[in-house]
Amino acid sequence: MRAASPLDAATLPDYGGGGIANLMCSIAAAFGVPQAACPPLRDAPPALARRSHLVLIVVDGLGYRHLMQDAPVSTLARHAQHSLTSVFPSTTASAITTFLTGATPAEHGLTGWHVYLEEVDAIAAVLPFQLRGSDEPLGRLGLRAADLSGCSAFADRIAATVHAVAPRKIVDSEFNTAHCGRAQRHGYGTLGEFFQAIERCLRGGGERKYVYAYWPELDSIAHEHGIASRRAAEALRRFDDGFARLLTSLQGRDVGVLVTGDHGFIDAPAEGQLLVEQHPRFEAMLARPLWGERRVAYCQTKPERRAEFERSVRDELSAAVTLYPSHGLIEHGWFGPGLPHPRLASRVGDYTLVMRGDATIKDWLPGEKRYRHIGVHGGLSEDEMRVPLVVVEP
Repeated sequence: MRAASPLDAATLPDYGGGGIANLMCSIAAAFGVPQAACPPLRDAPPALARRSHLVLIVVDGLGYRHLMQDAPVSTLARHAQHSLTSVFPSTTASAITTFLTGATPAEHGLTGWHVYLEEVDAIAAVLPFQLRGSDEPLGRLGLRAADLSGCSAFADRIAATVHAVAPRKIVDSEFNTAHCGRAQRHGYGTLGEFFQAIERCLRGGGERKYVYAYWPELDSIAHEHGIASRRAAEALRRFDDGFARLLTSLQGRDVGVLVTGDHGFIDAPAEGQLLVEQHPRFEAMLARPLWGERRVAYCQTKPERRAEFERSVRDELSAAVTLYPSHGLIEHGWFGPGLPHPRLASRVGDYTLVMRGDATIKDWLPGEKRYRHIGVHGGLSEDEMRVPLVVVEP
């Protein structure tokens, strides 16, 4: 079987100066802290160097094409400088950890919503910090959220007063607490409270400030109703209205405001969903359930059946799946540069299934509540990988 090649992918992550990891390197440099793994942005906005205070707003699920095509006259679109790539895979668990630590997925080792944790021989949902298919906290297995990535918080490395704004229900979660470090955390309930919290963080004092603010509603709506849905369009319109009001309130202040996304979206038809239970030959060769994402799934195969596994995917699933040896993706830098996490290899398994077109793959554990996502992400399509870089100096 041939090794993975970057030529097989539509839009690979750009860690050389055009991705969200590079944005974090540029922000770190603006606060006097060079980052070793990635270079800064090739086209770093001047606001990074000439403003004392910086605000980074991450809109979960905000893709570049979606913004520019569906909201071309929005305040966000008018201030969009260009696009950046997400990390691989293009998903919240991997990208948000990059925003919170400045590390690439290769370094922090969080390679999807579900991650195989060799240390406890279990698959976990890392953001809610619990075992897959149950409500059991990983803490009961002796794990701490900080141990999953092993990376220090971005907030702990920069010379500034740091604030983190997140939904009230997750602001003090184990994952958020660990990866926000010394940042002062602020919870909110409504969209209005989100923007009010950002504005409050910038009040008073002469010390430099960095505000990280996270808004997940667009992602939630797109999963349930689709990124092309009326509800998603309305959510983006409401956010844009609030953003315009925030800029008005910050006029004349020594603040640079950046907005980006962690990933974009595509809408996936139900008929394009590949259910593992419908392919018993394929399922029988797996040593454990899939993990990762619906658009990028990792496989651990039974060692004696690897050759058969490759034939099975080629014969039965090749219309929907491109199969890669996972070690090849590490070698080709899909997870980024930097010192690899010591458990990176085990967290991406033997093989990676990258879905073609708008196809998805899913398996279900016994008793696991079934649900369908209309909007999906994680893959290498341009719509999933490209996010905007919005820059405003009010």
